[in-house]
Amino acid sequence: MNPKELTLLIIAGGKSSRLGRDKRELKLGTLPLLEITLAKGKKAGFREIFLCAEAPSPFLDELAKKYAASLAFDVRPGLGPVSGLAQGLSLISSPYALAVAGDMPFLDLEELCRFGNALASADLALLPKASGRLQPLAAFYRKETAPYFQTSLQKDIRKIRQVLAAFAHAQREYTGSPADFFNVNTPADWRLAQGRFANLHRKVPLISVTAPASGTGKTTFIERLLPSLAARGIKAGVVKSDSHGFTLDMEGKDSFRFTQAGAQSVAVVSPKGWFLSQRTEKRASLEAIAAKMDGIDLLLTESRSHGTMPAISLWRGKGEPLKGEDAVALFTFAPQTKATELYEYHLDNTEKAVELCLFLMGR
Repeated sequence: MNPKELTLLIIAGGKSSRLGRDKRELKLGTLPLLEITLAKGKKAGFREIFLCAEAPSPFLDELAKKYAASLAFDVRPGLGPVSGLAQGLSLISSPYALAVAGDMPFLDLEELCRFGNALASADLALLPKASGRLQPLAAFYRKETAPYFQTSLQKDIRKIRQVLAAFAHAQREYTGSPADFFNVNTPADWRLAQGRFANLHRKVPLISVTAPASGTGKTTFIERLLPSLAARGIKAGVVKSDSHGFTLDMEGKDSFRFTQAGAQSVAVVSPKGWFLSQRTEKRASLEAIAAKMDGIDLLLTESRSHGTMPAISLWRGKGEPLKGEDAVALFTFAPQTKATELYEYHLDNTEKAVELCLFLMGR
């Protein structure tokens, strides 16, 4: 569907109860979470944009003015996105609206518009389904669906799926990445969003594997990851960080003699591979090292203590688990399944580690 013929409804809510602070104003890079979606909508060229929120605020006023968007406030606050859809759909001037959540920073609006071409004349809405999950807040609705949402409000219905049961709609498989629909609800989600965002702005995505003490199993963890990533078509490079310094060559080898004689760089090349030893005045950045690795899709780095965002933290009971700002997940022998500050998984859960890596890579 052509964005110029569509209204974009951004369901902006306002409570952020599970996050504990207003997530709309949290910044990824230079832009607040809500503004990221607004900027995408402006770039795509939607006919009109509505910010649907519970109540007015100076922050919303500023964004609306900056992006020439209209504000739509809930007639009945406290009933979640059903209330936002009821009010927003009643105000649109176009026949159709694309309604999206304001906390989905990786949503591809242009890809969604192409998906919208599957909307049939007999259907009042079209919803994407990704990895078995329906996405009612990344969906297309006809203006005629507004009364259904308004009636549901009068009955205190808060779930969009209950409203959908009242009218004809279509569900289609989404061919893009399921990660497009990732939304930020908890502090743990916010860490993941920051990690993915950081990698989307790197030439080669990187992930640190950290632990508070030696003997935690960082090397073993990476060894398990590598073949599983390779099975997914991911070519990974590995950097081991050593704060004490190291020498790669054995005494007596020609390359060792060149280094001892003062060579700044020594390369050894064979039919099956090569390595480069390079002296530097200060520690090289991981990005610089990744640039020298030929044809890798991901750089993994093993580091004691804190790493570069995003970092997967390992803990086996030695020292205190590392949960600093760089950490996006904790792999431990006794994970808490309901952790909200930082997602926790079992140390042996390689499949979850691979899934996490793919997400953090932007896949």
